[in-house]
Amino acid sequence: MFWTTLLKTSAQTAAAAAAGTAATARGVDSTWYADLRTPALQPPPEVFPVVWTALYADLAVTSAAVLTELERRTCPGRHGHRDRSGVIRRPRPGDTPSAAVRRRRGYRTALTVNLALNAGWSWVFFGKQDTALATVVAAALTASSADLARRAGRARPLLGAALLPYAGWCGFATVLSGRIHRLNA
Repeated sequence: MFWTTLLKTSAQTAAAAAAGTAATARGVDSTWYADLRTPALQPPPEVFPVVWTALYADLAVTSAAVLTELERRTCPGRHGHRDRSGVIRRPRPGDTPSAAVRRRRGYRTALTVNLALNAGWSWVFFGKQDTALATVVAAALTASSADLARRAGRARPLLGAALLPYAGWCGFATVLSGRIHRLNA
């Protein structure tokens, strides 16, 4: 189950990364981008692909783990189930199979929205060259990423913690977008 889900979340994440990369590749080489004034806090260009690759991998793997955990909860058995380490996991009070189905569906939707915002930022910033709107999209992406971490944490606290670097980097991207907008408005 986990491996099938991982293939799906990896494909979704790779599609968003490819869409964002296509916009970024065209934009980074533009004279518009070369002429932008950037703040001192902007990392060197080589940092972005390294960080984003790690964050996309984290997002795909953690999302697969969240969705697998929620799927297990849709039919947990009367007294719980054993996890991989042999520990019996008991359902939390109010954690019914139907609640797990709703949370799984909600997480899938939240992930899809998050990836659309993620790819969309590149198209707004580099494609439309609209730094104000890019800042708004980055803020929405940050809120969406924090929501994914919250949802993952409800499935299992460690999974929520695993998504905190993604939410943090998106917050940093929002600050960076805002500063670039102010410097160039």
